[in-house]
Amino acid sequence: MGASASSVWYNLRVPHPTKEVPIIDYDLALLFQPMLMLGITVGVALSVVFPYWLITVLIIILFLGTSSRSFYRGIEMWKEETILNVVLIDTEYEPLVPKEEKSKLNDVVPCTTLYWVLFCLQFPIATLVFGYEATKLYKEHKKRMSTGNAETVCGASIQWSPSNIAFCALCGILGGTVGGLLGSGGGFILGPLLLEIGVIPQVASATATFVMMFSSSLSVVEFYLLKRFPMPYALYLMGVSILAGFWGQYFVRKLITILRRASLIVFILSGVIFASALTMGVIGIERSIRMIHNHEFMGFLDFCSSQ
Repeated sequence: MGASASSVWYNLRVPHPTKEVPIIDYDLALLFQPMLMLGITVGVALSVVFPYWLITVLIIILFLGTSSRSFYRGIEMWKEETILNVVLIDTEYEPLVPKEEKSKLNDVVPCTTLYWVLFCLQFPIATLVFGYEATKLYKEHKKRMSTGNAETVCGASIQWSPSNIAFCALCGILGGTVGGLLGSGGGFILGPLLLEIGVIPQVASATATFVMMFSSSLSVVEFYLLKRFPMPYALYLMGVSILAGFWGQYFVRKLITILRRASLIVFILSGVIFASALTMGVIGIERSIRMIHNHEFMGFLDFCSSQ
């Protein structure tokens, strides 16, 4: 949450590389955000129920799959950049003054009537927000096609038909579920997905980070209510992540400007996901073996009784 928040703050000051629009695509973010956050809620609940060894297996499969696909996509983009000799322009900008926002967490006890009411309310609200944005994109796309305007909507090459919109909704729910289950915030799913539908790397990275700021925040709230992490450790990691997120964005943008290779973002994304698959996989396997030796319970848990 800290890393995504600092990255979003940095991206608010970064111009779009090819157009006079924000580098964060808010239409795409609003399309994926409701389903992603809905999936996050389901994923967090499943993380309480699923055994540790199953989560480890899912981490390895997911991260290896997405990293290999992103790496392949990066190679394709590198070849295209070599042929077209893409030039990226780094524009000077004035820093924005951040606004402080304060919120309070309600002390909601899991498995009470209030808890399940709040849990279920997310489904109609997320569906309504997604339906609004999907309808808007579909009408805009249909209007552009009727006038012969081939310009892509949201900077993505996807044709906004009902089937493709339904596919995006499914990907959002699955990405959020996996993000909540594995604690990744959904960014490892949304980033490669945006690249697949034709969003340029800079916009895909900024938009995925913007979406992940909200989805990871929801994960933090739900895990806090479920008492699943120690607060001092979480605050320490958040502080480190804020610095890493800001300076990471700064150095990567400078590197892209110097080398004129936007595909570096894709390679960095695939490398981080692959490294995460290795480290989290090794740690997960080691812990699972230790649990077997100690004859610990490794089956599915009951959601309410495990609180």
